[in-house]
Amino acid sequence: MSDASYRDAIFSTPLDRVARFSFDERVVACFPDMIRRSVPGYGQILGMLGLIAQRHLRHGARVYDLGCSLGAGGLALAGQLAPDAFRYTGVDLSPAMVSRARETLAAECPDHAMEVIEGDIRQLEYQPAGMIVLNFTLQFLPPKDREAVVARLFAALEPGGVLVLSEKIRAEDEQENAWLVERYHDFKRANGYSDLEISQKRTALENVLVPDTLAEHHARLDQAGFSRTHTWFQLLNFASLIAFKHEASRGGATPTPDEV
Repeated sequence: MSDASYRDAIFSTPLDRVARFSFDERVVACFPDMIRRSVPGYGQILGMLGLIAQRHLRHGARVYDLGCSLGAGGLALAGQLAPDAFRYTGVDLSPAMVSRARETLAAECPDHAMEVIEGDIRQLEYQPAGMIVLNFTLQFLPPKDREAVVARLFAALEPGGVLVLSEKIRAEDEQENAWLVERYHDFKRANGYSDLEISQKRTALENVLVPDTLAEHHARLDQAGFSRTHTWFQLLNFASLIAFKHEASRGGATPTPDEV
């Protein structure tokens, strides 16, 4: 297995026509560098997955990682949980991502129950799960499909299960949103991206990545049936939410501090 990862330079030269962004072989080759330099707080979000699982995941339950890319979520969980603590199913639509993720997880987590499958999360036949991770994935689906996906995930979760949803967001106030976008571009410049790269990637992502507001995310989760939702992390215009599915036996009772 080759674990080579390259610096993201996909948009570093002027392009006559900027193609729509896709998770192809070029992106796979530089993805670790791309996401490290492009997503504020990505490492912190990954680092919390195991802690959230330790608190909320039933021992031995399935964890879905939807839009798993190279399996970083699985690696994070395996680094903090015993091999028998969970069963991991990563799902990605990109064959190149799936192939590389399988190689990585087999090499790095040989004692854990880890699988990666190629599939569309809108059509997947879900098995009961104790935890579902949706890291920067929902934003790439057409907005009209998002409500149905979240409803399916709620149905797949076992009582007491949790959904971790991380997304690029937009602020409701236009002035606030513009400030966040400007500071995000400063963040990318500080990480070595040029103005040309920032501009061309923004063009490539237009109408491919369509962000929601935090209020829209919370409303969608509430509508699906989740009993509580929290925004537990935000850095600039990137945020992560957690949504709780109550245990059926409690009849919708308010959870104790230990449960939350």
